[in-house]
Amino acid sequence: MKNILVIGATGQIGSELTLELRKRYGDDHVIAGYIPSAMPKGELKASGPSAIADVTDRQSIEVVARQFKIDTIYNLAALLSVVAESRPAMAWKIGIDGLWNVLEVAREYGCAVFTPSSIGSFGETTPHVKTPQDTIQRPRTMYGVTKVTTELLSDYYYTRYGVDTRAVRFPGIISNVTPPGGGTTDYAVDIYYSAVKGEKFVCPLKPGTYMDMMYMPDALNAAISLMEAAPARLKHRNAFNIAAMSFDPEQIYQEIKKHVPNFEMAYEVDPLKQSIADSWPDSLDDTCAREEWDWKPQYDLESMTVDMLEKLRAKLNK
Repeated sequence: MKNILVIGATGQIGSELTLELRKRYGDDHVIAGYIPSAMPKGELKASGPSAIADVTDRQSIEVVARQFKIDTIYNLAALLSVVAESRPAMAWKIGIDGLWNVLEVAREYGCAVFTPSSIGSFGETTPHVKTPQDTIQRPRTMYGVTKVTTELLSDYYYTRYGVDTRAVRFPGIISNVTPPGGGTTDYAVDIYYSAVKGEKFVCPLKPGTYMDMMYMPDALNAAISLMEAAPARLKHRNAFNIAAMSFDPEQIYQEIKKHVPNFEMAYEVDPLKQSIADSWPDSLDDTCAREEWDWKPQYDLESMTVDMLEKLRAKLNK
């Protein structure tokens, strides 16, 4: 049975991934790693063990790895794209210095490591439509720079030391559980909240801004499926393109209006978010993920919208 540490377990992806891993592997086998300023609460705290695991403090990770006999680490510690632009030094410290600490512990204790990359690892010179698995990556944001470095450093530890590193390039992730936290794609979460609350939505991106998106259940399944895949099948490792849907603000608005006919949206473009979005791919080619570990999403824009509205209505009516 696996013993798993989730670093960043109280974050946007980590909080839901930890609970999903506990369902699959047993509550006691999944440790929620957190920093003192973001302690687990509610179900996350009650359902299984937790421990301080700060990527900027290698010793704290080592203590957990030793105490719980960890063999797999999901390293989700990072600043999101917009926040990283305002705090570039901290983005590097968490994203890269922190990853170095994780990989060193993994090397010493024989752990497999998942550290997600992102569509942010691409830049303006990357082909934007059906972006290939292997292509030019020259991002112009600190978030993107840390993600490309993550891919390279993870590959280095695999080829140099044999550390079992694996990753996906997450598109924008849409969740009905955790609120957005400073990402360029967060408008696609905020818009559902506005619709359910009966508020007019002010969109920070202009019409025609296409980006790859994914519903959280698919994102969780991608991370877990890749870590469960047979190593011999993997020609790539860090990091796989994965795709589920691509849309612009007008398309998601029209899809929501089918269920909330009076819903209104206006545009008020945020120059920073727009410039970041413009540098990212419109859609990804995820053929390699499909061939090497049978990746397949379950949700498209239509089915996600039905589920998001249903879940948020239940949540907000409480």
